Order: sequence, then C-alpha cells, then structure tokens
Amino acid sequence: MSKADDRELDALQAALAAEHAAVYGYGVVGGRIGEERRTEARTAYDAHRARRDTLVRAVRDRGGKPVAAAAGYALPFSVPDAAAAVRLAATLEDRVAGVYSDLVRAAEDGRRATAAEGLREAAVRAVRWRGGSVAFPGLAERGGASGGEGSPAPEASGTVSPTA
Repeated sequence: MSKADDRELDALQAALAAEHAAVYGYGVVGGRIGEERRTEARTAYDAHRARRDTLVRAVRDRGGKPVAAAAGYALPFSVPDAAAAVRLAATLEDRVAGVYSDLVRAAEDGRRATAAEGLREAAVRAVRWRGGSVAFPGLAERGGASGGEGSPAPEASGTVSPTA
C-alpha cells in the first residue's frame, strides 16, 4: 500500500469510529429528546447506521479490518433533558463532519465525493439541531470554534470518547 492508500484507510477508519460513536450518541439523544423532535433524531440515527455500514464495506474493500464499536462511550457533557439532547445531537454532527473533512482530504475520485456528501449531511443536521451554522463545517480551526458547548470539538478526529 502507498502512503496515500494508508492515509485514506486511516481516514476511513476514523470516519467509521465516528459513526459508531454517533450511533451510540443518538441512542442517548433518542431517550431524552422531546416528542416534537423524535422523528428527526430517528432519521439521523438511521442515517448514521447506514453510513457506518457503508464505511465497514469501504474499509474491507481497501484491505483493512473495520474498527469495532466500543462497548460504551463517554459523552462530552451530561444529558439530563431534551435541551441537552439537542446540544448533544449538534455536537455529534459537528464531530462527524470533522472526520469526514479529513476523509475528503485523504480520499480520491468517487470516494472523495462520497466523503463530501457525508460532510454535507452532517453539517446540515448540525445546523438543524443548533439552529445556526458555522463558517467552515468540519473545520473547527477555520470556523473560529473554541470547542464550547454546541461548537465543534477541537480535536481533529473528534468522536465521543469510548469507555472501557
């Protein structure tokens, strides 16, 4: 494998790990979200499951062993109510957008277009949850985000942290 192939496989694995975390996170969101946004949460959950499954196939197609989901993940903040669930959903989408941004940089041809689509979808969902946009979705360092609540996490791979 070339260095470019290795970078792409690493970015695919990071995107897969982020999707695993998003699926877990949306389980929490779904349990706390108000009835008026439950359908939106379910749609996002289903979208992340579908992306996760697509990424598993992509990693295998590149000769890699797909990273497994963790048994549990540490949430970035407490989620005691519907308002916190909305903030968590926006944070999950920001973090997923960040890893898709990395995948856009690492991928080539059709895989780059697929990664850009994942970035766009996550950014649009984040806007819907947050009620506003950021200057450069998926690029916290360009958007001036400080990593506060509702803004993208500062780390590039930015997934919900797995717990052991």
